[in-house]
Amino acid sequence: MMGKTINKFSSPRIKKQQGMSFIEVLIALVILVTGILGAVAMQITAKQGSFDAMQRSLASSLVQDIIARMRANAPLINPNLTLNQYARNDYGSAIGVAGNRCNLAPGCITADVISNDIYEWELALMGADVTSAGKNVGGLVGAAACISQNGNVYTVTVSWQAKSKTTDSAVINCGVSGAKRRQVVVQTFIYNI
Repeated sequence: MMGKTINKFSSPRIKKQQGMSFIEVLIALVILVTGILGAVAMQITAKQGSFDAMQRSLASSLVQDIIARMRANAPLINPNLTLNQYARNDYGSAIGVAGNRCNLAPGCITADVISNDIYEWELALMGADVTSAGKNVGGLVGAAACISQNGNVYTVTVSWQAKSKTTDSAVINCGVSGAKRRQVVVQTFIYNI
């Protein structure tokens, strides 16, 4: 055999692979599904966080609203005798009825203005100022509020039901406590000279 040289280092030709095996397709599918499920779980968590943030923002806005109303109605002489009418711990249990719907119009007495303020604030607290198909849709979920007075210091607490559970070190002193209960507490000093 003269014409052919055999190289002992050469190997037989390896066939080139064409396509993917079934195992490779299954592994790729598992990785893809895991990624999609992770993205969906992240979206759900983000949506819950967004809802809880919106509820906290609304609660803070409601607290600032009632404080502004109280300051606006504080008379120049001994404001605590008038403002103690705001001090209650049952806001959110049922919407009261405003007697005279005065809103600083001429002829309104302070008691009527306070009654109207409380009525409007409780409507906003419970979402009754925004309705859809006869249901309240604008307020906090499971809202409750308390206003307490200690001299010239007023504490406004608004609590609501959140979407997710948490451990909170703060003591819920307004509304029903629970693992999903959140609250905003603001203390303010109101005194006119």
